[in-house]
Formats: sequence, C-alpha cells, structure tokens
Amino acid sequence: MSKLVTIYGGSGFVGRYIARRMAKEGWRVRVAVRRPNEAIHVKPYGVPGQVEPVFCNIRDDMSVAAVMQGADAVVNCVGVLNELGKNTFGAIHAEGAGRIARIASQQGVASMVHISAIGADADAASEYSRTKAAGEAAVQQHFPGAVILRPSVIFGAEDGFFNRFAGMTRLSPFLPIAAGGTRFQPVFVDDVAKAAVKGALGETEGGVYELGGPEVKTFRALMEQMLEVIHRRRVIISLPGFVAKLVAFGFDLLQYASFQLIENKMLTRDQLKSLKSDNVVSEAAKGFADLGIDPVSVGSVLPDYLWKFRPSGQYDEMTSSARNLRNGA
Repeated sequence: MSKLVTIYGGSGFVGRYIARRMAKEGWRVRVAVRRPNEAIHVKPYGVPGQVEPVFCNIRDDMSVAAVMQGADAVVNCVGVLNELGKNTFGAIHAEGAGRIARIASQQGVASMVHISAIGADADAASEYSRTKAAGEAAVQQHFPGAVILRPSVIFGAEDGFFNRFAGMTRLSPFLPIAAGGTRFQPVFVDDVAKAAVKGALGETEGGVYELGGPEVKTFRALMEQMLEVIHRRRVIISLPGFVAKLVAFGFDLLQYASFQLIENKMLTRDQLKSLKSDNVVSEAAKGFADLGIDPVSVGSVLPDYLWKFRPSGQYDEMTSSARNLRNGA
C-alpha cells in the first residue's frame, strides 16, 4: 500500500463506492469530510489503517492542502443539492472544486478526478448547473489533465432518488411529481465509481465524460417502474408548472422561515429549473464506452434495495404466493 488517494466527500453516496474500490486496488485511502466521526463506516473498506476519515473544509486552503499531503491521486465528490449556510452552490461547486484542483497542481499530484453532473452549463437556468460548469472550468484551468465525470441521476442502495419516492408511497395513495416528461438516463453508483477509479489510476486520458445507463426513460416512466418493483399501486400526479412552482416556493420559504433548521429535501425552486431540461448523455460526448465499462440497467438493481418498501418487506413474495394459493383454492 505505497500509494495514497485523498477523496474529498469520500463518505457520501458516490464517494464511499470510490473509496471501497480504491482500497481493493491496494491504495491507502484518505477520506476528507467535515464530520469524520460520522464517516466511521468507511474504515472496514480495507484492512486496519488502510481507509481513514479525516477532517477537511473545502472552503479553506490550509484544510484542503493538509489532507492532500503525500497524495498520488485526488478525487472530488463534494456537491450539494440545496444551499445551507455558507455551503452555497458557488462556494462548493465552483470555488471548492477550483481550490482542490489548484492545490493538487501545486503539490504535484499525479491524477485528479472531479465529479460534476450532466447539464453543467454556464448558461443554464439553474444556479446548480451554472456553478457545476464554473467548477469544471476551474478544474480544467488548474489541472488540465483532470478526468471530469458528468453522471445523470445516480441510483443505488443509498440514493436519494428512488428511495425518497418509494418512501412517499407509504404515506398516500397519490405520488406527486414535477416535470414528469423530463428524460433521465439513470446510472448505477458503482459504475460511476469504476469510472472514477480508472481516472485516479491514470488508466484513461483526461477530459469530460458523460455517464448514463443503458436506458433513457421519462421521470414518470421511472416512477412507474419503481412502483412495479415495490408492488404498490399509486396514482402518479404530474403537477402543472404553476403548482410545482408554488410547492417549491413553499418548501423554500419553510427552510428560510425556520432559519434553515428545517431543510428543504423535497423540491427547491432551483431544482425545478433543472427539471425543465432532459438529463441524458449528449451524442458527441465521451462516455462509458470510452472507459471500457458496460453499465448496468435500473431494472437489474432496483429489486436489490427497494424490497423494503414493499407492503410486507422481504416477505412480500411469500405473502403474495400464499394469497395466490388461497385464491386458486
């Protein structure tokens, strides 16, 4: 274990998968997070002492530099979906990414991987997408050889997409969604991790890679697929544009009025702007094929972790079989 990788945000949804794979490659893994005591779950990814969470605030130069000391590779997974306090889109996506790239270049780090997002565009309607584009520009300025990954919506056992909507089906016979016609190309989190590891190991050339799974589906179609997996019947309601705006404004107002004690994890006005654009891989973009990775489909993974939302959980198949036998008798 002679080589070291520093993964900023390495305990999060995507970061933990990258950390696990880098540990399997025999690297020492330094997981840089704001709350190391809440990142203890990464330690068993390797042998004792191989994977260690350390404190870091990516808004501070000294903090970023300290956890990068001696690193052969750097991966930046830090991102926010909603602004809270000083953790604004600009501070995290743009300034934070640029800071990591600048310091990595100064310290002579061999390779860098930056996780961005499909839709990153300086002229985008949403602040999220504009700052993602600014972050990419800063990374390319300071570390021209960096591998930049732009995934579509990411799914996996700990995701905040399918898990959130599946959880909502327990509360109501209705499932409200906004922009049901928007197209997505869901990508499995471990496939994103594979791509990041290739970049960290220097096994692919630098540049921007757009990552999407093998299927393109509308938001509504994905919810229908999710409902089929969890064996629940719910009425999917596509909210009209003006209603979605009112809902998003209401949740944003609640966060503001509570002095951010209540975080808007449902729908923000900025997220609504992002939902107006399709989230799919562009035709001319480099992607999984250029990385030698065959991505898995949504249908092959969802049942592995959404079973807990079925009416009888892990026993749902058994109860369904028993019900069928009774009906047949």
